[in-house]
Amino acid sequence: MAATQETAGGKNAPRYIRMQAEDNVAIVVNDGGLPAGSRFADGLTLLDAVPQGHKVALTDLAAGAAVVRYGVVIGYAARDLSAGSWVNERNLAMPEAPSLDRLPISTRVPAELPPLDGFTFRGYRSADGSVGTRNILAITTTVQCVAGVVEFAVKRIKETLLPQYPNVDDVVALEHTYGCGVAIDAPDAIVPIRTLRNISTNPNFGGEVMVVSLGCEKLQPERLLPAGSIPIGSADADGKPDTVCLQDDAHVGFLSMIDSILTMARTHLERLNARQRETVPASELIVGVQCGGSDAFSGVTANPAVGFATDLLVRAGATVMFSEVTEVRDGIDQLTSRAATPEVAEAMIREMAWYDAYLERGRVDRSANTTPGNKRGGLSNIVEKAMGSIVKSGSGPIHGVISPGAKLDRERQRGLIYAATPASDFICGTLQLAAGINLHVFTTGRGTPYGLAEVPVIKVATRSDLARRWHDLMDVDAGRIATGEATIEDVGWQLFHLMLAVASGEKTWAERWGLHNALTLFNPAPVT
Repeated sequence: MAATQETAGGKNAPRYIRMQAEDNVAIVVNDGGLPAGSRFADGLTLLDAVPQGHKVALTDLAAGAAVVRYGVVIGYAARDLSAGSWVNERNLAMPEAPSLDRLPISTRVPAELPPLDGFTFRGYRSADGSVGTRNILAITTTVQCVAGVVEFAVKRIKETLLPQYPNVDDVVALEHTYGCGVAIDAPDAIVPIRTLRNISTNPNFGGEVMVVSLGCEKLQPERLLPAGSIPIGSADADGKPDTVCLQDDAHVGFLSMIDSILTMARTHLERLNARQRETVPASELIVGVQCGGSDAFSGVTANPAVGFATDLLVRAGATVMFSEVTEVRDGIDQLTSRAATPEVAEAMIREMAWYDAYLERGRVDRSANTTPGNKRGGLSNIVEKAMGSIVKSGSGPIHGVISPGAKLDRERQRGLIYAATPASDFICGTLQLAAGINLHVFTTGRGTPYGLAEVPVIKVATRSDLARRWHDLMDVDAGRIATGEATIEDVGWQLFHLMLAVASGEKTWAERWGLHNALTLFNPAPVT
């Protein structure tokens, strides 16, 4: 993807970015947008005031004419549009979703990227061979009813116990709104259940599994974590998880519950504290990439830089997961053609078809994905949004597919992986945690205080204006690409090195502020 800029007369002169030579629209670069009458270096004059990031017609477009951005038809002109007109969702008709039949299957598989050797980070290796970027005690909860007790206990652990264990980074509660009042035996109930199960064994938790249950919930500890699903050290002789049950007769009053949780936490903290960072190859990174609060610059600056970094990671032997079904659905042909094998392509198609059926059951129009904020940032519809989202995946072949809530098979799945998730920020992040990421990269154009307690999140701003205003929330300013101060490669390498540093212990802004939300489970099963 070779973007070109039209600029002359200095930094403040009217500027636009055109992504491909065949595009007949481009986006305005200037902070604050441009007024009607603004004239670009090539002579194009704006007929309307156009906000930053929004599209301007480069040629006359007759009603019904294809509107092309990224070299792809993103819609059709709803009325005659003259060159210089503002092109937005009100005058752009969305095309039909591409059919899942007769897609190109592994027809343009890229060559494997050349190896990139010699890069390492300082991580925590667990007994099962996995490597964490953080050393965290996670307390799994079986049901939302225990959330208040666990929140109180975590606060007490941080105040009284954690200072005694300097090698432990944090204590987090894996809180959620699931576990009871749900159709626990419904076919799709496996999604939230396996999500919680697999998050509990994320590499950043060092194999230490500790559970707090109420006692009467539908999701019993043995069902959530059956024998054999957790490390031996965190289970009893029968393979049952190390659990505090609040309804046990031994608990007399609230503080006795807290004492039981702290006593069990101390055992796990002692084992975690014995762990030390060691030098490991970059191939031990499992990175989730995601975008939220997207704008028209997402596919121009931040996401292409992430895509370049994705290629670097894959070349170094690491694993990268990209996701967001509704944000890649309209570019499914680009993905199936890149699939390393027909089996991988068919798996992607199955995930798209499953989600299509899910949306159909809920009578959700696919156009609902593009939020008001996305539109204010210049994204007219989901097709345009999809094209900018896909570029996070880089340029290599796609080697595997993970269903919602499932876990990466580290022996069989390496390189670029598609993890099927909804596009909602925290649902996507939660499912990538379940899949096994130990580091997360999140791009945003509109801005969002997104964070995860379980893995470090590196935030990448698409625009320099956002990076300046949110200077203590954004870790990387990719807006420098739009202004010509840096290239995609420059920012991609910066991000790659930052990932290694963060994986070794350097804190991100989200970590410094403690920004995170509770886990958000994807529960397609009905509620009872």
